[in-house]
Amino acid sequence: MEKFESKIDLWLILFLVLVFGGILVRSAYDQNWISFSFILLVVIFIAYMFSTTFYIIENKKLVIKCGVFYNLSIEIEKIKRISESYNIISSPALSFNRLEILYHKFDIVLISPKDKRRFIEAIEKINPQAEIKIKEKSYKIN
Repeated sequence: MEKFESKIDLWLILFLVLVFGGILVRSAYDQNWISFSFILLVVIFIAYMFSTTFYIIENKKLVIKCGVFYNLSIEIEKIKRISESYNIISSPALSFNRLEILYHKFDIVLISPKDKRRFIEAIEKINPQAEIKIKEKSYKIN
């Protein structure tokens, strides 16, 4: 089993701290404890999601986890292509420096492993037929 943590963009953390921190400070200043409690729960939930977003390669499967709501298992042999992506659509990725994984015929998932090179090498060991399209490496292994 290999576990890959999600890369987290620093600007995303700063943005969330500024927004939610500002709301928390304002709610405390206004002594609006209901609002403060709700925002605090949202912050705890976001922290939980950040700490539980990761990717596992085990038993020839790629398991993508993001909290309790997102749990996807993909047979690595069904992966057709892995390419770089900066797509901003919602996904189990905490960075905009993402990998797009095309599997089955038209299914796509976006992830952001911290160690892209090690992640791709682990996929290639199981599925050497997968097309890899990233800046430093763009080829198909036979």
